Amino acid sequence: MRWVWIGLVLLVAACTATPPPPAPTTTSSTVLAPVSAGDWPTFHLNNERTGAQPDLAPPGPLSLAWHAKLDGAVYGQPLVVGDRILAATENNTVYDLDRATGNVRWQTRLGTPQPQKGLPCGDIDPLGVTSTMAYDRFTNRLFAVAETAGGSHTLIGMDLDTGTVEVQTMVDPPKGDAIAHQQRAALSIVDNRVYIAYGGLFGDCGNYRGTVLSVRTDGTDPHSYVVPTRREAGIWAPGGAALDGTRLLYAVGNGDATGGQYDDSDSVVALTTDNLSRVDIFTPETWADDNAHDLDLGSSNPVSLGAHVLVTGKRGISYVLDRNDLSHASSQLATCPSLGSPAVQDNIVVIPCQAGPKAMSFDNSGQLTPLWSSSAPAAGSPAIGGGAVWVVDVGGGVLYALDLRTGAVRGQLQIGPAPHFASPTLSVDHAYVGTMDGVVSVAGA
Repeated sequence: MRWVWIGLVLLVAACTATPPPPAPTTTSSTVLAPVSAGDWPTFHLNNERTGAQPDLAPPGPLSLAWHAKLDGAVYGQPLVVGDRILAATENNTVYDLDRATGNVRWQTRLGTPQPQKGLPCGDIDPLGVTSTMAYDRFTNRLFAVAETAGGSHTLIGMDLDTGTVEVQTMVDPPKGDAIAHQQRAALSIVDNRVYIAYGGLFGDCGNYRGTVLSVRTDGTDPHSYVVPTRREAGIWAPGGAALDGTRLLYAVGNGDATGGQYDDSDSVVALTTDNLSRVDIFTPETWADDNAHDLDLGSSNPVSLGAHVLVTGKRGISYVLDRNDLSHASSQLATCPSLGSPAVQDNIVVIPCQAGPKAMSFDNSGQLTPLWSSSAPAAGSPAIGGGAVWVVDVGGGVLYALDLRTGAVRGQLQIGPAPHFASPTLSVDHAYVGTMDGVVSVAGA
């Protein structure tokens, strides 16, 4: 499938006229003020995906500050930029909410979402914006990928202050069938480029292949990496990439290898940020069995542990890899099948598990030591702040605050059903969570 570049403007419900021409792209050498202490501009706070907010107040009694009911489910993690809460729905609408009240300040419609009945399989209806957006300070743009009717995927760059569409580029994967790909992995923005990863739909149907695309923040100069397998090998973990210097680390799902021939699936790949060349890879010794039984690494994104990298997939083994040579596993520990994104603070890493999160400590050599397993039935992706682990029971609709050192429940609050993999955003003294009908703000964080 060839690249197609769109030059038309999507219909925008932001009370704006036809958008002005794109603003000049600002280079990464521009001097900007540091990110505000309360900001959360990308999934899990930073491109390293640590998910730890060092400035969060210690938890107190939790209460519902506001509940903004929007036009669809919010699968991506809400972002915080200044006094704005930014969220996107599966109905393809992006919202700027007032941080204090939850009132809508602007909203931008990104086109008609793809109905489930038109998909070869899947479990989200309709399918619009699924991944976590990313904010770029250099251009003051908010970026999202929207799936629209017909199964096309478009990168949209919106002015943060008005919601006006300034960049619009079709970013369908270059191989396979576009409609068989789902864009769940969080976006990354590094050195004026946006990185977009693709997996498949729930059910692993159709002709899709794990893919990473990148374009400049003005929508030009596309590059791509496609896992060299016949099909599948999706890159779908909700955290997307973990930045490691000048490399992006992605976890890859099981592929469709024949005759036991290795095809780079079920792995952790390191891609260069300039042209997405693969420069390193980790493959577990259990690769063939993982592929045969859907026990791959692609269900949880990698995260840095200082000189090491941790990844945990569906098999339930946490691997600690040498950052300078991913093929070398410094240690491994049987933990739990993990779907979602881990969080790290100091020498503690917390991973999502179906029965509730688990915490481990790690030392300079990369050795893991179990700390606790929570009794809270929360399978969402954890975040850390204020000496607590914040995690959502997505089915039961409960937000928990767990003691970082012991896992004991320090607070809990009913917030309503949340999408699978929901992860709290932490800022100052509040937590913000995407739900099946909008966003909730929780005071006491």
